[in-house]
Amino acid sequence: MIKHRLTLFSILLALLFPQTGRAEKTFAERLGWKPKDIVVILHVDDVGMSHSSNLGAIETVEKGVATSWSVMMPCPWVPEIARYLKAHPDVDSGLHLTLTSEWALYRWPPLSGKPKVPGLVDTEGCMWRSVELTATHATPDEIESEIRAQVDRATQLGIPITHLDSHMGTLFARPDYFERFAKVGMEKGIPILAIGGHATHALRENPEASSTLRPWIPKIWNGGLPVIDDLHTDSYTWKPEEKTEKFITALKELKPGVTEFLFHASIPTEDFPLITSSSQSRLADARALTDPNVKNVIKERGIILTTWKELKERRQKAAALE
Repeated sequence: MIKHRLTLFSILLALLFPQTGRAEKTFAERLGWKPKDIVVILHVDDVGMSHSSNLGAIETVEKGVATSWSVMMPCPWVPEIARYLKAHPDVDSGLHLTLTSEWALYRWPPLSGKPKVPGLVDTEGCMWRSVELTATHATPDEIESEIRAQVDRATQLGIPITHLDSHMGTLFARPDYFERFAKVGMEKGIPILAIGGHATHALRENPEASSTLRPWIPKIWNGGLPVIDDLHTDSYTWKPEEKTEKFITALKELKPGVTEFLFHASIPTEDFPLITSSSQSRLADARALTDPNVKNVIKERGIILTTWKELKERRQKAAALE
């Protein structure tokens, strides 16, 4: 299931990426960095999904090199992370917009409620288990309603929203879903995950993917939101014992531009393996993000670590010069 999910995610994300051989400015340059600067967001997904997820995210931000995370608002452990953020309001914290509920025994319904978004609800009263099922049943209006419900709950809990991205890539599954995603982001002035640069890692997995959503890149940029150059999602497929080494290799091979790395860092509690069979993989993510050798490579290569909050601030400055 995990392999299939990641393959789909890669295909859907590739829909966004323009393929070009021209020597254009990176989005890092357009955001004010130098042409050869390698700028990186080290991002932790699935915060709020479980206590283990929260422990991993906090440890990798406080003791490691993680610079950003995003929260799954429909999940049971969101109140814990909301309390943490009240004491640490400067953490780069976005929303991992959640439109599926994939685990066998640990599930959640949409925040909008079944009467408002019946197409998002399965026979158990929870969200569908896969992107395909969601894309088959949910209308764009239902998708937008749930996006807004998750933003509203975050606001009510006092959770800062530095950016929006998509759990399991569901918002990239259909162009009309992505349109609603972009609409909400631009309306509220919240950066969204959009890759418009060289996309070296993103395109490697599926170079022949459709370019249906490419026109949205200039729209997003011209709408005042930042765009990044690449997205690295391979860490979920790496074997736990290889994660740190592969992460270091990936850092050494990065091209100039803004690249986001996705991780699912967790510190497994006793019950966490009952939720997911990926607990050791997620623990390895946490260890990689806190490994001193990783910190040394970042320093030696002169890699600039950034956040979505900084990207928004730089985009605003760039707009003033346009």
